[in-house]
Amino acid sequence: MTESNQNTRRNVRRLALRRRAQRQHFNFYLRNQTWTFLQNVATAPVSWRREHWILGGTALLLVVLAGIIMPTFASATRNEGAEIAFRTLALDVPPLPAGAQAEAGIAGLAAYGMDEPAWRIATVRAGQTLSDIFREQGLSPNDLQRALDTQKDATALRRIRPGDEFGFDIDDAGVLRAMRFDRDDATRVILNFTPAGVAEVATDRAIERRVQVAHGVITSSLFDAGDQAGMSDLMTLKLANAFGYDIDFAQDLREGDSFSVIYDEIYREGERLRAGDIVAATFVNQGKRYTAIRYTNAQGETLFYTEDGRPLRKAFLRTPVEFTRISSRFSAGRMHPILGKMRAHRGVDYAAPTGTPIRAAGDGKVMFRGWQNGYGNVVIVQHNGKYTTLYGHMSKFASTKVGQRVSQGQVIGYVGMTGLASGPHLHYEFRLDGQHRDPLTVTLPKEEPLPATELAQFKSRSAPLLARLKFVDTIRLARND
Repeated sequence: MTESNQNTRRNVRRLALRRRAQRQHFNFYLRNQTWTFLQNVATAPVSWRREHWILGGTALLLVVLAGIIMPTFASATRNEGAEIAFRTLALDVPPLPAGAQAEAGIAGLAAYGMDEPAWRIATVRAGQTLSDIFREQGLSPNDLQRALDTQKDATALRRIRPGDEFGFDIDDAGVLRAMRFDRDDATRVILNFTPAGVAEVATDRAIERRVQVAHGVITSSLFDAGDQAGMSDLMTLKLANAFGYDIDFAQDLREGDSFSVIYDEIYREGERLRAGDIVAATFVNQGKRYTAIRYTNAQGETLFYTEDGRPLRKAFLRTPVEFTRISSRFSAGRMHPILGKMRAHRGVDYAAPTGTPIRAAGDGKVMFRGWQNGYGNVVIVQHNGKYTTLYGHMSKFASTKVGQRVSQGQVIGYVGMTGLASGPHLHYEFRLDGQHRDPLTVTLPKEEPLPATELAQFKSRSAPLLARLKFVDTIRLARND
């Protein structure tokens, strides 16, 4: 067979195979020309064909294989850190230096400081006694007696006031281990209770006086002006008391009156403890300027003085009671509200609630204490031989007795309406050499000024205070302009 014939036959065979493959591919595409993985759900219901099952199974198999192979691969590639080995060495403690045994007490105090007691704080309420507080804490009267027995002066424990604080360290069995209280503003006391006895530890507390300056103008009342100036009601009351001998704050106050005050406040360990005292002040009342400077004289008395060293305190208070109004003035004749006929009224009636304290107008001695017709319960006080004062219609007397000396401002009785009275008030009379004088207008005797030997020291101390008050007044006037 020639070579050409062989080539021809191979070509015929190749063409025949090609035609057969084309026919097979044509039949496959013809059979599957409408196949799709997602059918048209709008024209036919969802149904799985063989092709779907094949593709779904393949995908599921791949997911399972990935879940098995990937964690194993991650664990195989993780590099575990090498463990660190620790070793404990025993070290010898160096010996104590010479004389260290003497410091054992200091070490004990350090240990005590690390074991700070868990204090239960009890704040005193109105009407409470220390016995009541011990009972509330579940403590026995014997504990209280042991605390009192340790004190040479137990005033801080016997005379407690609302707001005072007491601390108690009590163990789980209810046994008192320690008690804490303030003996005064600057001293804190801790009592440690043991079976052997009670030990006291007293510590000093830092007290600081911070000076404040305030200025106010009267628009409605003194207390409102004090509040606007940033002063507490207690400090405003102290201001009124300082000038109370010269100014009647119930009658004399006018709109536009003004005051400037230098005062201090007490701080303990950085916290405000209470109001302090007025150091110096000026008050302008109806155009007249009054000055008050606090000073302790050679006799140890702390008083307010004028600029020239004369005490503001007078021999007599102008009004011996805090009153709401003057219900009847001094007069030669008035219609008596009870008797219904004209009679001289030789004193001043101050209307006030029943029980309001009545104070002695000046230093003196109780000359009479009892009942007099018309006056009801009455007290008469003798002052310096020629002056006497009378206080009538009292509801009850204070603890004073006839012949006892009383000091200015001391309570001698309480407002009432005994005797011929139509309402609770104080009937107050002022007599000079037995003659009645109008208490509202009588010229009261003045106190003697400081002696010359002390006056120079007073002026050197008061000069910077007066300069500061003048500066405050200057600033006020500049602002008004």
